[in-house]
Amino acid sequence: MRKIPYKKLLAAFFVFLSYVAAGAVIPFTEQPSVSEETMKDFRAEDFYGEENGIERAAVISDNEDALKERIRLISQAKECVVLSTFEFDADESGKDMLAALMAAGKRGVKVSILADGFPSLLSMNGNAYFHALSLLENVEIKIYNPVNVLHPWKLMGRLHDKYLIVDDTAYIAGGRNTYDFFLGEGTGYINYDWDVLVYCEKKGAPSMEALKAYYRNIWNLPECRSFGGSEAVGRLLDAKEAAEELNERYVSMEKEHPDWFEAVDYASVTRPVKKITLLTNPVTPYAKEPVVYYKMTGLMQSAKEEVRFHTPYIVCNDWMLERLKDVCKNVDRVTMMTNSVANNGNFFGAMDYDRHRGDILDTGVDILEYEEGVSYHGKCFIMDHDITGIGSFNWDMRSTYMDTEMMVIIHSEELNRDMRMEMERYEKEALTVIDTENVAAKDGAEPKELTRKKKAVLKLLRIFTGWARFLM
Repeated sequence: MRKIPYKKLLAAFFVFLSYVAAGAVIPFTEQPSVSEETMKDFRAEDFYGEENGIERAAVISDNEDALKERIRLISQAKECVVLSTFEFDADESGKDMLAALMAAGKRGVKVSILADGFPSLLSMNGNAYFHALSLLENVEIKIYNPVNVLHPWKLMGRLHDKYLIVDDTAYIAGGRNTYDFFLGEGTGYINYDWDVLVYCEKKGAPSMEALKAYYRNIWNLPECRSFGGSEAVGRLLDAKEAAEELNERYVSMEKEHPDWFEAVDYASVTRPVKKITLLTNPVTPYAKEPVVYYKMTGLMQSAKEEVRFHTPYIVCNDWMLERLKDVCKNVDRVTMMTNSVANNGNFFGAMDYDRHRGDILDTGVDILEYEEGVSYHGKCFIMDHDITGIGSFNWDMRSTYMDTEMMVIIHSEELNRDMRMEMERYEKEALTVIDTENVAAKDGAEPKELTRKKKAVLKLLRIFTGWARFLM
């Protein structure tokens, strides 16, 4: 009997792994610079309007409200629903969303869902609920850049922006993914995050048209592949049973949460807006020009008095730090709130912040560290008393150079006031960083100590992945 060449097979396997790892990492080791075209295209004054327009906006700060408003909009859709999300899980809130989308599709609404290829590999592939939804005639699901180890040079490019569009009526955009960490009551682990709801009083609203164009641009990419739709796979996964469960869930939601389905006069619960501008990165899965970061920090440099921004973690290269330093040079008060090392749910972000806190302080920014036990996931900023930004962009190299990202920039004194009050709720719970070794105590409370386990993990990450901070 012929012996199986285990050593040769093992060697071939490691060669293949090396090929995948090198192919995935090398294309992103050199970050693109800003093009002359982008520089010429940017003008801070373009973010301002002279008078109130046909769009209005409201901040959604609560996770349960975020689910409620999504269900409400989907339940009232008449023509089309578009959902773009990084991750979509079939947990409790995810099933609520699936049930609402299925009900919309069954009543004739065109439903389009766009999800990222990496998390969908685990959460959507082989899942009966998603396949049940995909079998409806009016529903189409696409996956952005599905994982393919034979094309490793595409593996790191991810779709990270999140939004929901309903007819020409309204859209919700921000940093929330579509599962329990971000939506609903959240009895277990949760994240704090932000959305903005934009209501359009008439068709043809400028930011709505811009968002639809952005969505179509991604939807039509060759990197977006259709998901599901196979009757045979549906039978294999008992999709019919899953569909029945979702139908029953929708009926139960209507009974248990009737307020979720009540029509709302959005004109009365939103704020007037002078202008809304969308900042987006290139949509290619390859290394990206840092458009969002360049324009966002350029806008911040034009502030007259103050800039305050929140980010879950901050991982900056030298160019990004120089941009932040320029903001601090031009603006009297620049404050950042981020998770403390102990509170950060992202171990890579915690490690990098622990290592580079001094470099960030050297830019001149004042740092607040959030330490309330729940990992803060918000990506937002305010400028002076009239500009507000909410979106998916983390202040890290991945959001800057690798992922699709979107920030919604809103010129509105009233919305800025709302956002300022909401941000201050978190900032009151944060500690002030004095220097790399000291943090000011709050109301007698001392900064939290790192657990022994987290110390060990961060030490290992620093040893083995410090060189790969651009991938975090």
